[in-house]
Amino acid sequence: MDPAFARPGRFWKGNLHTHSDRSDGARSPEAVCATYREAGYDFLALTDHFWAKYGFPIVDTRPFRTRGFTTLLGAELHAPATALGEIWHLLALGLPLDFAPTAPEETGPALARRALEAGAFLAIPHPGWYGLTAEDAATIPGAHAVEVYNHTSHLRTERGDGVYLADQLLAGGRRLGLLAVDDAHFKSPDAFGGWVMVKAEANEPEPLLEALKAGAYYATQGPLIHDIAWGEEAVEVVCSPALAVMVLGRGSRAEQSVAPGQTRARLPIAALKPGGYARVVVADAAGRRAWSNPVFF
Repeated sequence: MDPAFARPGRFWKGNLHTHSDRSDGARSPEAVCATYREAGYDFLALTDHFWAKYGFPIVDTRPFRTRGFTTLLGAELHAPATALGEIWHLLALGLPLDFAPTAPEETGPALARRALEAGAFLAIPHPGWYGLTAEDAATIPGAHAVEVYNHTSHLRTERGDGVYLADQLLAGGRRLGLLAVDDAHFKSPDAFGGWVMVKAEANEPEPLLEALKAGAYYATQGPLIHDIAWGEEAVEVVCSPALAVMVLGRGSRAEQSVAPGQTRARLPIAALKPGGYARVVVADAAGRRAWSNPVFF
């Protein structure tokens, strides 16, 4: 059963990965929040780079909350070092404003543990962009999610895809959610390319963070998923007009329904169950996708 469709509440639209001029973005925090609010988003996480050269910012966006628009406090955390010798990138939401700066000897896994102990929702961002491996991800066992789409990484380097890593981790028994974000810096038209729809009873930080940790959301580039009902033999999907609706499992296990304009699909799942998990993807005629979180058998 998918908690995004089984629990009470409604869907709220939000972006979980964004930058301002408090690190390497081009706009002020106030302007960034206004940009998303005016674009119809319900919430935003401003996640500036938590580096010494920027003063280890966790930007206090509470003054920019309005009726109908809220913010999550967070940051993009950094410490050494991945298998390729890259600096770790860790997306942490729900951090306290007094979260301590990264210590000189602190590693990526240690920093991840500290963020989790502080109550954060922790995600692995843009793995394709810097060649993150499944072995790297194994050192962050508490991560709640993986970015399967990062719009800025796609535009700048054609490395915005993280599906490969998510499926490797799921096939190995990890239980993770799937995120889409834009990672906007506003130095080019890089906003609004990916977001999440979070199911919660109120558009407030605490319910949103609880829903994220519970996996009660789906990720999208545009298509909407109205309902997913998992049965013993099939999954039924209700969505905005789609070209293809897919249900994917371990390895090559997959079923699909291809019919232009379809808004409902019923797909068998018996062949997917031995793989241990399945997830739904909806693709529209423009090639944009929506990704459900996996369910586990």
